[in-house]
Amino acid sequence: MKLSFRPYELQLKHAFTLASSSRTTTPVMLVELEFDGVVGYGEASMPPYLGESHETVAKFLKKVDLTAFNDPFRMDEILEYIDSVEPGNRAAKASVDIALHDLVGKIMGQPWYKIWGLNPDDTPLTSFTIGIDTPEVIVTKTKEASEFKILKVKMGRDNDKELVETIRTVTDVPLCVDVNQGWKDKHQALDMIHWLQEKGIVFVEQPMPGGQVDDMAWLTAHSPLPTVADEAFQRIHDIPKIKDVYSGINIKLMKSTGMREAKKMIDVARALDMKVMIGCMTETSCAVTAASQLSPLVDWADLDGALLIKNDVFDGMKVIDGKVTLNELPGIGIRKIN
Repeated sequence: MKLSFRPYELQLKHAFTLASSSRTTTPVMLVELEFDGVVGYGEASMPPYLGESHETVAKFLKKVDLTAFNDPFRMDEILEYIDSVEPGNRAAKASVDIALHDLVGKIMGQPWYKIWGLNPDDTPLTSFTIGIDTPEVIVTKTKEASEFKILKVKMGRDNDKELVETIRTVTDVPLCVDVNQGWKDKHQALDMIHWLQEKGIVFVEQPMPGGQVDDMAWLTAHSPLPTVADEAFQRIHDIPKIKDVYSGINIKLMKSTGMREAKKMIDVARALDMKVMIGCMTETSCAVTAASQLSPLVDWADLDGALLIKNDVFDGMKVIDGKVTLNELPGIGIRKIN
């Protein structure tokens, strides 16, 4: 197997503003894994909070030596080796995992949702993200998202209620909110959640800092809405630790090191009676479509990452009438277009 990679910079359609940061670009690394004339595609997306960069991902991938593996179907063995190369580097590891899944699925001639025996009709609606912005831009973004049946609202600053009220002047579709650890006081957070419930919110993602475990457990116990962990956990071994702290988890391939561990995460969360969401970073259709292969297994999806960028290089999963819609292309379900 031959591994190659190149850096790429995603250009966002709008500035992406969270509780603690704002950006107009996201660095990604595009990966190719070739075996016997078949090429699998992968991607590492590196938003600032992950702590990875073009430099760190390139350094990691240069250490990867696949010469000992002459059979891509030895996926567990290959990915266990990838995980052992260095600690951390989750997005870098995810890029190889995604490329390997794409490669093996192409050799088999089947998309991964079929290999896993999943029903494509079971895919959920996907939310579309409305970042923190001025009321005028919020109205514009909301109107642009008219085909979506659920919206995600970024929160965590001092204008949270204004954001929701502004969106409600345009649409009455269900909302979910992502606070990105922006609320610090559990009592104020609970008051806010009660207010949000009256406004048609479905769940609250990462309302408080991940380190405030006791406060978060209290909030979940008293909250009328489900709470979903994002920044508070990364990999599969973290899930049992947050069982009674959050109602559910948001799995992202860039955190889970890829599709292999993400699917295991779903199994663990279900065994612990937790809700499951599959999400993404700002990514090309490569990583987003890879994540969508798992979407028939989850309660909620936030797979809009490729819709937020201007310079996608792949064609893959579509959102049709607000629903994640899988195709029958083999592997992760993408075509390279640029």
